Amino acid sequence: MSKAFLNPELLPIHSTADEAAVPAYRLSADWLRQRFSEQREWAPEVSDENFFSKNLLFKPASVLIPIVQHKDGLTLLLTERAAHLNDHPGQISFPGGRFEEADINPVETALREAEEEVGLQRRFVDVLGRLPEYRTGTGYQVSPIVALVNPAFELQSDPTEVAAIFEVPLAFLMDGKNHQRRTFELPDGSGQRQFYAMPYQQHFIWGATAGMLRNLFHFLRA
Repeated sequence: MSKAFLNPELLPIHSTADEAAVPAYRLSADWLRQRFSEQREWAPEVSDENFFSKNLLFKPASVLIPIVQHKDGLTLLLTERAAHLNDHPGQISFPGGRFEEADINPVETALREAEEEVGLQRRFVDVLGRLPEYRTGTGYQVSPIVALVNPAFELQSDPTEVAAIFEVPLAFLMDGKNHQRRTFELPDGSGQRQFYAMPYQQHFIWGATAGMLRNLFHFLRA
């Protein structure tokens, strides 16, 4: 794999998404609750990230997409993964992890992992629903669980898994002009692939996290 691919921030910007931003009135707790209660048709974006996985069987996992209800607007809580981890070291991600036998369902996995990784107690979490499963290049089939979060929480990260916790305005992430398409050459010379990136301040959001955010974007725009 090329050095450039190992440093995605160095890869060229091919274009930016041309979709309009999610209207501001839709970025409210009440509207989100209503949207997840509906059966409105929409089309998830197809990712080719699983092209990189050599696994025939994907391992089940869940992430929590925690939307924090601040008085001055909604934000999305994200983590920076610890640099020593085997999968996605140093990348920006949602709290989450693999399914365990004791978990009742994907929602339980997401809530348990969020509590273990960042200390987010489930009494502050109001689960809204699920987005379509997302297959990663590392061989996971991820269930994204979207939730509203009461900002009264106190977080405590697990340093063995999380290097930092931060929040990004939801309006920034739900605006297509902030969705960059970047390109890289496949190491075997078989062509190019593209991925989305959403840089925010010093944080470079890309890969599976950006892919799931793109599906949230499409879901809210439908």
